[in-house]
Amino acid sequence: MQPRSTRTPLLGPPDNMKEYPMAWTWRIETGGGEPVTLESDVPEFPSQSDAESWLGEVWRDLADTGAGQATLVEDDREVYGPMSLSAE
Repeated sequence: MQPRSTRTPLLGPPDNMKEYPMAWTWRIETGGGEPVTLESDVPEFPSQSDAESWLGEVWRDLADTGAGQATLVEDDREVYGPMSLSAE
């Protein structure tokens, strides 16, 4: 008979496993849902609030380049949107 293991089952990642932060970003599109080509890439943010603050600062500039809507994305998951970038 083999002795039973007294090890505790893992409840989370091992201490030596590096945790990767979530990436928050925006998908910027025309009002019809087509991708918009921007002069530079939309940045990634470490938090939802950072991403929302950025959009609050630049939405008018995005609208001036032809963007009509934005969708908040965390990694590959749509969080909310699309929301209009129209001033009306």
